[in-house]
Amino acid sequence: MEISLVTGPQERADAEKIRFRVFVDEQGVPPELELDEHDADADHFLARVDGRPVGTVRMVRRDGTGVLGRLAVLPESRGAGLGAALVRAVERHAREAGLRSVELHAQTSARGFYERLGYEAYGEEDIEVGIPHIWMRKRL
Repeated sequence: MEISLVTGPQERADAEKIRFRVFVDEQGVPPELELDEHDADADHFLARVDGRPVGTVRMVRRDGTGVLGRLAVLPESRGAGLGAALVRAVERHAREAGLRSVELHAQTSARGFYERLGYEAYGEEDIEVGIPHIWMRKRL
């Protein structure tokens, strides 16, 4: 497994394909909502296995905090630790940038995954694109 910061247009396209397959095709998120105004300024990461793109995540910087989002791993690559490795890559990147914490708006079905990685829920559950979510935070 290799995780790298997205630097070129092909890597960006690979990350978007993964996001669309997971969020649009699999979870039913409307295509026009998947890419947003934060994508242009976010730091994107791409996970590869044997050179093949299989996962992605982004981090947006906001007020001294890294906001992790759009974590997606292709179905056939799940269960091998790629999601956790992508989260750790964002955390390392945030630390190197001098950020104090990482936050995320987790699908509630993934809450346990993030709790195992040291994140704590805060606030009330809400609905985003028809899917229940909860805000979570980890201090670095």
